[in-house]
Order: sequence, then structure tokens, then C-alpha cells
Amino acid sequence: GVDHQMDCPRLAERVPDRFRLWILPWEPILRAVMLLFVAAYIIPLFIYPTPQNLLAISGALAVALGFAFKDYVSSLIAGVVALYERPYRNGDWVKIEETYGEVRSLDLRTVQIVTPDDTVVAVPHSKIWSTAIYNNNTGKRELMCVADFYLHPDHDGQRVKQKLTDVALASPYLQLDKPILVVAAEKPWGTHYRLKAYPIDGRDQFQFITDLTLRGKAMLRRIGVPSANVPAAAQATG
Repeated sequence: GVDHQMDCPRLAERVPDRFRLWILPWEPILRAVMLLFVAAYIIPLFIYPTPQNLLAISGALAVALGFAFKDYVSSLIAGVVALYERPYRNGDWVKIEETYGEVRSLDLRTVQIVTPDDTVVAVPHSKIWSTAIYNNNTGKRELMCVADFYLHPDHDGQRVKQKLTDVALASPYLQLDKPILVVAAEKPWGTHYRLKAYPIDGRDQFQFITDLTLRGKAMLRRIGVPSANVPAAAQATG
């Protein structure tokens, strides 16, 4: 049995690379076909095919399929609901549990999300029954980005606020017709500033945050505002 299971991978390693990814997906299909043939051959050897036995087998098979496809059917129904309620759509940047990324496509059973690391994650639509869906742009091109700064408490807050605003205004990624907001919160270890602004395109969010962070740090260094020594636990909780 092991040798037969390895036939497709072995063949895929021997053919040219352009055929490898075409051959490998056939392995589970061929394996399933082989199992069906084996089952069709073995079952009659142990169970005499009388009407009563066939009825019992059919009932057991129906129950097994019901349990097996319960989640599948739930995802199909949720997919129909998602088309109506539209908690996400193509191009939206969403977070579902630990998965964050851009919605690439909506299939009948799953939503395909491309993460910032260029990994495609298929999330079942059934997550909408019990999981919060965080949508950052809900069909719009732009979305809010946040750059964090942790500063020593001994500084001129108004000056820092104005300088951070200037940093955002000078960014080539900035959406000019959207507001820029600087939020400050005093913490036991210092002052936490959050610079909030919108990039022109949501796909530029990571470049935008990087630009704000690096130029913001350089600006704070120039005006002599030191960073705070923030405990790791404090950073994790914001």
C-alpha cells in the first residue's frame, strides 16, 4: 500500500517542473478511487448482500455522511448569508480569528484571504456564526493605519503632537482628504502616542506604517525626545 501511495509523488519528481504541480493534486483522488474499489471488493466477502443488509448499510452510510458533511453544509449556508449581509467582499482587509489579510475571492464554501506574507488562507464562511469579523475598509480603497510611539514622559506633548502630524503630512502614501489624528495616553512607564492616518491605497498600509514609524523616530531623535523603556507585557496590551 505504501508503494502505491508514493506513486504520484515519485512520478512528480521525475517529470519536468512544469508538470509537477499538475500531477500532485491527483494523488488524493487516485487514493480515494482505490479505496472505493477495495471496499466494493471486500464488503461482499463479509456481508451477504440481502435487502435487509443493504438497507442497514445504506442507513449507516447516510448517518456517516450526515456527520461528515454537517460543517460543509453549514459553510454553504453561511456563504449564502455572507452574499446577502456582506461582512466582507473582494478587496477588503479583514481579520478572522488569527488570520489578517486581503480578501481575494469568495467561493461558495470559503473566503480566500491573502496574508501580508503572501500566504493564501481559506477560511470557512461558517466562521460568521460564532466569530467576530474585523473589516478595516468595508469596500473602500483606503483604511486607517496606526503608527505607535512610546516616549519618555518628560517632554512637550503639544510639540510632539504637531511634529507627528507633520510627519504624516510629508508621507508620499498619505490620503490628503482624510483626517490625521494623534492620540496620546499616559502610562506608568511613559506616554504612548498613536499616529492615525489613511494611505491612498489600502494595499500600501505596511509601507505607510513603516514610513511613518521610521521618519517619526528620526524626528523625535532630532528634537531630543527619548523613547521610553516599555515592559514587554505593556507593549502586548497596548
